[in-house]
Amino acid sequence: MASSSVPAPTFGTGGFIAPAESDILAGRIADLQKVFGGNLNPDLTTPQGQLATSDTAIIGAVMDMFLFYTSQVDPAFAQGRMQDGIGRIYFIERNPAQPTVVACTVIGAQGVTIPAGALAQDASGNTYTCLTGGTFDASGTMTLQFANQAVGPIPCPAGTLTTIYQAIPGWDTITNPGDGVLGNLVESRTAFEARRRLSVAKNSIGALGAIRGAVLGVSGVIDAFVTENSTNSPQTVGGVSLPANSLFVAVAGGTPADVARAIWSKKAPGCSYSGNTTVQVLDTQSGYTPPYPAYSVSYTTAKALPILFSVVLANSPLVPADVASQVQQAIIGAFAGTDGGNPARIAGQQFASRYYAPIAALGSWVKIVDVLIGSVNAPACTFLGSIGGAGGTGSGTVLTVASVSAGSLAVGQAIDDASGMLAEGTMITAQVSGTTGGPGVYTVSQTQAVAQETMMAVVPSLFTIPVRIDQIPVIAAANISVSLI
Repeated sequence: MASSSVPAPTFGTGGFIAPAESDILAGRIADLQKVFGGNLNPDLTTPQGQLATSDTAIIGAVMDMFLFYTSQVDPAFAQGRMQDGIGRIYFIERNPAQPTVVACTVIGAQGVTIPAGALAQDASGNTYTCLTGGTFDASGTMTLQFANQAVGPIPCPAGTLTTIYQAIPGWDTITNPGDGVLGNLVESRTAFEARRRLSVAKNSIGALGAIRGAVLGVSGVIDAFVTENSTNSPQTVGGVSLPANSLFVAVAGGTPADVARAIWSKKAPGCSYSGNTTVQVLDTQSGYTPPYPAYSVSYTTAKALPILFSVVLANSPLVPADVASQVQQAIIGAFAGTDGGNPARIAGQQFASRYYAPIAALGSWVKIVDVLIGSVNAPACTFLGSIGGAGGTGSGTVLTVASVSAGSLAVGQAIDDASGMLAEGTMITAQVSGTTGGPGVYTVSQTQAVAQETMMAVVPSLFTIPVRIDQIPVIAAANISVSLI
């Protein structure tokens, strides 16, 4: 039997171990010396040296391939088709790319139905499809979910989805009071492995992990958070008051019927719900005949939480003219997790430091002075105000502040509210009269009519922002300021 001086690979407790390429080369030269009777010049520039070098490269490539393959049976390192195969053992498939989803306010005549599949278009020309449909009541106003026809993290800033693309008689207007929830690219290796771990609990019933695993498996769901109040009295968890003995599920994306059925299929009997979305679920399991038992399942449709950014870079001749656009796109991509890091999630605390690396990756010209963030969860000022025309009537840019309960107002601050009535990106441009930073008359950057309500002034001045369990962070280029010093 033929033999070789090339060292054999080993496989032990540490896994597959390939010999060093220097040892492979020495072994191939020894083989050639033996075959040709010795006395060959081993210099690598000779024909025999070149042959030994080529053989070493081929053997080394095969060893590397086998080393890679053996690592792929470990879920911690598997990727691509090998990771898909491991996932199928757990009866899960990699999530496809998903579109940006946005809640829209539509206005029309009573009795008119907006069907699922109705189309609207934003200011950038992106077309959105209505997910749920609905019929106008006497108020003539309702909120419907729309999804971008293109998948991926495509921003939909507040106030930009305003065109009815496919006319329906009796449907008058559409707008999105808040930013859309960013979609995703095809599920990354890291995200798929994290969901695989969660899926182990999916096979159980009554466990919180089982409910979350089932909801995350619903088509169109971008994120979900599940917790409970197991006590006999109301409790505040993650900034949200939960009723006694209740289950709390917050979801971004997906159709209400599919989400509710996923929750119902895994929750423990007798557990109550809390939330702002309620759906009737029919129990159609074997043994029942129509009319099927019906159950009201409630969950929370996560509210958008705009995150504001302030990025300060050192100026130099190397800084490109489109620096603001580049930084904004880098932050938006990292926000969605396209850089391989963790995306912004429901109840996931936001850190300014998360965005240093993607900004720095833009080029050697990047010299970061500071990155700060802000949101209504940590306002610089809380006040009672209204916006309208001169004298407080109609639409306009006059902000009348009746009282300030905390903090101080200042020019340049962004203002927001909990009701969603304020236009996204509204900024204080000047103080006209009154106490400096307090009650008085101000002007703002956008024309609108907002009745007196509690408002918050937001400044990106923090390193970390808490996110409540009923909120999903959202982002828009307009909320990312870039300055050079």
